[in-house]
Amino acid sequence: MLTIGTLAKKTGTKVQTIRYYEQIGLMPEPGRTGGGQRRYGDAELDRLSFVRHARQLGFSLDAIRELLDLSDHPGKSCAEADAIARRQLKQVEQRLARLEALRTELKRMVHECSGGQTSDCRVLEVLRDHSECLTEHEQIGA
Repeated sequence: MLTIGTLAKKTGTKVQTIRYYEQIGLMPEPGRTGGGQRRYGDAELDRLSFVRHARQLGFSLDAIRELLDLSDHPGKSCAEADAIARRQLKQVEQRLARLEALRTELKRMVHECSGGQTSDCRVLEVLRDHSECLTEHEQIGA
């Protein structure tokens, strides 16, 4: 049996995050010692590792909840997990496209900078004039 601190170290997850996952139901309520300390076994270690890996791949907590449900019911169709992964892939591809547009704009700004005084600074000029923007600002941070 593992303490929450040991579980955190083994998975690279903060203790507060583990508690949060328990509160929102991604992790089951742990067993406790007579003194009230949380205790975790291999099943909880595997589940937390699953959640951590899914988070590293950018899956939302809702998507992870769906994936965990599928994992907990091995008789369900894999098509559902595939659909979730395809949605995530589409989101990653959209993010990459926005980042590429951002990169292009920043490279253009830097390239066009003459290095003179700030009154003639191309970087500052572009930032003031949104009409020169090649990207959609509201989507870059999304």
